[in-house]
Parts: sequence; C-alpha cells; structure tokens
Amino acid sequence: MPILTRVAHGTYYGSPMDEVFRALADPRRRTLLDSLRDRDGQTLTQLERCLPSLRRFGVMRHLRVLEAAGLVSTRKEGRFRYHFLNPIPIRLVHDRWIANYELPVIRTMVGLKGYLEDPVMTVTKRYEIYIATTPERLWAAITDPELTRQWWHGSLAKSDWQSGSRWTSESPDGLVYLDGEIIDVDPPRRLVQTFHVVHDDAAAGDAPSRLTWEIEATGASCRLTLTHENLAEATAEYVTGGWEYLVSALKTLLETGQPLSVD
Repeated sequence: MPILTRVAHGTYYGSPMDEVFRALADPRRRTLLDSLRDRDGQTLTQLERCLPSLRRFGVMRHLRVLEAAGLVSTRKEGRFRYHFLNPIPIRLVHDRWIANYELPVIRTMVGLKGYLEDPVMTVTKRYEIYIATTPERLWAAITDPELTRQWWHGSLAKSDWQSGSRWTSESPDGLVYLDGEIIDVDPPRRLVQTFHVVHDDAAAGDAPSRLTWEIEATGASCRLTLTHENLAEATAEYVTGGWEYLVSALKTLLETGQPLSVD
C-alpha cells in the first residue's frame, strides 16, 4: 500500500513503502540521514563531506532517492537549498509493520527515536506528510480541541485562533502542558504559533520556539508541512520522537476515523 498517493501529471509527491525500504537499504543513504539527524538543514556542499568517496553528482543521486521516498525535504533560500530529515515515512513503516508485531528487539531497529535527537542548540525540524482529506478537515483537526484530544495524547488545543491570541495545549481537567501566541493565521492554509513547554521543568526554562503548519491541497489529498524552529536543547529533547508520532496519529484519524493504536 502506498504511504502517499499519486497526484496530477503522474508524479509521486510521496512514495510507496518499498521505496522507503529501498532508500534505507544503501549504507551511503543511511549515512546522509545520520548526518541530517546530527545536524539538520544542511546544504549539498555540507552533505558532500560525509561521503568523500563520491563526486557531487553521486551525492545528488542519493539525495534524490531519499527525497522520492519522502525521507528528506528541502527548502530553498537565496542561492542555497537546505536539506531536512523527514522521519515521518519511517514512523509510518513502524506503525504499519513493527509495532503490530510487538517484538521488543525490532522496536530498536534503525534508531527510530534517534532520528529526532539533536543536542545542538536552536535547531530546526521539518516534517512532511500527505493525508487523504480536505484542507478544511485538516485545519479543524489541528484547531478543534475535541479533535486534537483524539490524536495529541488526549490533550485539547484551545484558542480563538486569532493573531496575537494565546493558545494552550491542556488536559481535559485544565492542566496546561504547552502554551504560546498565535503569530499568523490564514485558515485553512497556514498557522504560525510560538511553542513553550510549561509542565516540564527543564524545557520550561527555554525560550519559546516557533511552530508553522502549512496545508496545501493536492488533488484528493493535502500536503501538511510542519516546521519547528528555534528549538533550544531541552525543548528539542522534550519533542524527540513526539512529532513523528503525532502527525502519524493525525493522518490515521483523518483517513480512518479512528485514533492511532500501536498496542
């Protein structure tokens, strides 16, 4: 079953699971992913250094395979193109194959948690996923507290979703886990908010980070791009492994109507 679907002009924006397995099978591509895990947002020139035996075009070919599998996303700024690790396809493989077999030794494969670990201060993490839904339904799932509780670990996202307003992520009985400010809102296409951990002592001391949700309709599906920027060390550790699970849970809820279960 494809992770993502074919859209207009016969082009895959996403990739079948076998493309993910094929991409991970080559040790040079795993080296590129490891490099992005250690320092996300690298240019081609920077990534060439981790594969010194290859020419520039060889590195580019491997990056194209990783992009086709959805494991790497890019963002162009001026003359430079920056590459970001996108662990969501690995999470989907985990949810589809690994978790269902409940083998503890397999749960450690490929270092799934390690793909989001980054001790460097003020890092950026970027995630892309395609969901078979409409922009309006996806927007509602992100902003409606009764829907967020079904995919965001039972927490309710609360705000009036206006620029300058406060937002919180809290338990049903009012315990606040996260809070921040709405920076920019353009429903159902774009939401920018600050992100501050309240209930964890270490992360609470960090300055707020910046969270951007971007929704783009692509035929019968939507491409969701989630960018988490300005992550200080404790906050980066707090969200390690979290966003890959949450966007997978969001996809499952919208496509099946049921919360994600990996029991």
